[in-house]
Amino acid sequence: MEEFSLFVGLSRPTVSKFFNDPSSLKDTTRRRIEAALTTSGFHPNMLAANLVRRRSNIVGVIVPDPSDPFYAALTRRMQTIAGDAGFQAFVLSSDGDQAKEVQAVRTLSSMSVAGAVVAPLGAAQAGGSQALERLETDIPLVYVDSAPSHPASFVGTDNRRSFGLIVDHLCRTGTPPWFLGMPAVNANASDRARAYEAAMRSQGLEPKSLDLPAARDWDFERFGFETMRMAIEAGSVKGRTILCANDRLAFGALAAAWQAGLRVGRGEDYHLRIAGHDDHPLSRYTCPPLTTVAQNYDEIGRRAMDILLRRMGGEVADDAAEETVLLDAEIVERQSA
Repeated sequence: MEEFSLFVGLSRPTVSKFFNDPSSLKDTTRRRIEAALTTSGFHPNMLAANLVRRRSNIVGVIVPDPSDPFYAALTRRMQTIAGDAGFQAFVLSSDGDQAKEVQAVRTLSSMSVAGAVVAPLGAAQAGGSQALERLETDIPLVYVDSAPSHPASFVGTDNRRSFGLIVDHLCRTGTPPWFLGMPAVNANASDRARAYEAAMRSQGLEPKSLDLPAARDWDFERFGFETMRMAIEAGSVKGRTILCANDRLAFGALAAAWQAGLRVGRGEDYHLRIAGHDDHPLSRYTCPPLTTVAQNYDEIGRRAMDILLRRMGGEVADDAAEETVLLDAEIVERQSA
């Protein structure tokens, strides 16, 4: 940095300002430094600088599966917002595994990140929760998608409202739905099951769930396929409507129904209706296209980063109740139900 400052002909504090917040400099000064970067090929070691300063321009992000379209859309949104604010988003995956979530937390701690956004495994795998709670004492942290088991900043979809919407819709347009739940990989599994049960009881109906295989991984499509196949073979699909806890489960359920020769769709000519939750990007391309509940991925990412950036700037009081944001969802009616 000292050599580069001499090369540019500016003071080191001015050059440091550029790397910390380019917008804090005049346009002419900023263009001068940018031109010098192109000419010299200089790139500062920001990680080393962060270790010296004990602060960082890096925001950590931990998700269970970055290849899942929901988490991919979420991280893209957060990376864009972080970049616009002068931060770099560093994304790590827990791969749905408690030990890997703990290791990801340790990695962020070692990098002295300024803050973090985490989609936690939650109460289903308590070791990770304890590591995250310790991280909360060091840096601002916001949870997304799956609510933590303790009071903390959280942004996600209101499962109780969204399942109330889809259950009401299915009851009004056909037979009441049976529930095909998630494997217990995070807190959403139990939260969505409770939301379905509450929605059914609000209709004066008894909740009914399919028996689930003994599996605990993120291969939701296979889990949905096996659950549906077992239910069909056992003759336990008593109604004509199945509500899946997420769309990826519904993809597997659709395949199992097709393999069994059952026609999925609306009307008397069809054997079964299947609906999901999330509005996965592939939901519109299944056969038939999947009726589901749309989460607002962009808004979840935007609100989470807004809270995090304000907390990192000291603008938000440490009051978790004020920082809990539950977003509404909406029905997307297609041909499957």
